[in-house]
Amino acid sequence: MNLKKINNTYSIFLFLFSIFFSLIIEMLSISPSYIFCFFLISIIGISHGALDNFKGKKLFNYYGIKNYNLFYIIYILISFIVIFCWVLFPFVSLCLFLLVAAHHFGREDSSHEQVKNSKFIDFYFLLKGSAIILAPLYFQENEVLQIFNILGVVIRDFNNSLILGLLMLSGLSCVLITKKFYMSILDYLTICIINYFLDPFIAFTIYFCFLHSVRHSLSLIKELDKVQFKKGFELFLKKALPLTFITALIFITSVYLLNNIYTLDQSILKVIFIGLASLTFPHILLEYLIEKNEKRS
Repeated sequence: MNLKKINNTYSIFLFLFSIFFSLIIEMLSISPSYIFCFFLISIIGISHGALDNFKGKKLFNYYGIKNYNLFYIIYILISFIVIFCWVLFPFVSLCLFLLVAAHHFGREDSSHEQVKNSKFIDFYFLLKGSAIILAPLYFQENEVLQIFNILGVVIRDFNNSLILGLLMLSGLSCVLITKKFYMSILDYLTICIINYFLDPFIAFTIYFCFLHSVRHSLSLIKELDKVQFKKGFELFLKKALPLTFITALIFITSVYLLNNIYTLDQSILKVIFIGLASLTFPHILLEYLIEKNEKRS
């Protein structure tokens, strides 16, 4: 399985699709509903982290822990702590989430590339991943501020010149991370295009589901079967479906309950972003601990 070739082809396809889709939305003056985006994220977006239970078993084997139920308890506990902190300290929680998510996006979206050796590589990953945050801030500032407000964080405005400068540095980081940076630049342009034309939540849905999650899922499929893509894909579906279904069910239930207090769109935004934050922190911690132990062994 030539994962690099698949990723490169997919980058070109997604770039062209994003242009076509954005122009159609602009010309017809229509907008996909938040409900549609919600189900895409709940099914496709969440699925790339649905193998965390198997990774948890792998991690516990490193530490010689046989009680795998303890992993689920710790994972869920961290998720609840994140939600609790968001309720009490929304501004700090949002800032931490955006920083952690930006580094995670930049790192994971570069995993299929030949990354340069640099002592500043983590900073470059942070810059690259920040495009997902900076592009909507620059192109759709008012809409982003409204989303922040729904999430409990009130910000009046941003320095557009500073945001533009950081967004340009984000594009430059693509060159600094890898020698063959053309596909990375293409992904960067895709992010800018969808955020220029589309509502921030819709743009995020396209990025999270069809760029970040699909790419990460491809790497997981290769891990499961390095030779036959079909077998790896079937095994991935079999392993990912249970946790994806449970998470989607929790998300749907949460929206249903919140809809008694907030509007449907507000409920969806709260569940998606706070829910993703609660899953992102334990997911990234798990990835870090596994990588750390793999380097030791």
